[in-house]
Amino acid sequence: MKKLFIQTIIIALALAITAGTFAQTPTPTRQRRTTAETAEATAQTSAAKPDDNTSKSAPVAADPLTNRADQSSDEAAIVQNYNNFFTTYKLGPEDIISVTVFGQERYSKQGIKVPPSGRISLALIPAGIFVSGKTVDEVAELIKKRYNEYILDPQVSVSLDQAGSYRYSVIGDVGQPGIRLMTRRLSVTEAIAEAGGVLQTGNKKSIFVLRKQTTGNLARIPVNVSAIYRGQAPDSVYLMPGDQVVVPGNKWKIFDKIASFMPILSFARIFTGGF
Repeated sequence: MKKLFIQTIIIALALAITAGTFAQTPTPTRQRRTTAETAEATAQTSAAKPDDNTSKSAPVAADPLTNRADQSSDEAAIVQNYNNFFTTYKLGPEDIISVTVFGQERYSKQGIKVPPSGRISLALIPAGIFVSGKTVDEVAELIKKRYNEYILDPQVSVSLDQAGSYRYSVIGDVGQPGIRLMTRRLSVTEAIAEAGGVLQTGNKKSIFVLRKQTTGNLARIPVNVSAIYRGQAPDSVYLMPGDQVVVPGNKWKIFDKIASFMPILSFARIFTGGF
């Protein structure tokens, strides 16, 4: 009787465990419905939120019109810089100019070289016109006033044919150091390029410009050409007449100097008993 009671309890426990398991397990219909609902929710979320990877990796098409506009803007800025150089150019000895009086060929004169005195001679102006230190527009206005005595409403223009009085120099570790004519507006890097570029023994980070001040003293303007070449600094330092660009040497120059003295030192050691 006792054995039968224990078996009854075991069977009851097994039935209870089985019933609990079936209660926790969803029916196939419910499982399919849950799967469908999950897929639909995922689709809606994907539609509402764009794929981050796709948006990040998709290349942005370059606008050719924008590129052409930027290029035209750069070219216009360069032309403006060069035009400003000639309109603000102060005439001096060795410059060559031309004077044109419209409708009056006999009063016009081409290829006038400014002498050291700075005074040029023109028809009907025996004493000439002093042009040194003046722009071509200022000279044209002076000539117009003088010719106004002989010509009714004269139209005068003066052009700079060749710049010869503006000079600058590049010294130090460059390919071709020396003094050069400044025939257009020059940046420091352009001046260095025209001087043959910086040598291997030159220090591009320590280049500077010596500029004479009104007091007569020389101001030192540092220019990190190395940073300009790497695109880390703007090429915005432009030369003025009389500027001197200095390119100092680097550690390689010191090494070359020591190496050049080695044969002399070796020869000297022969007479000091070194060998």
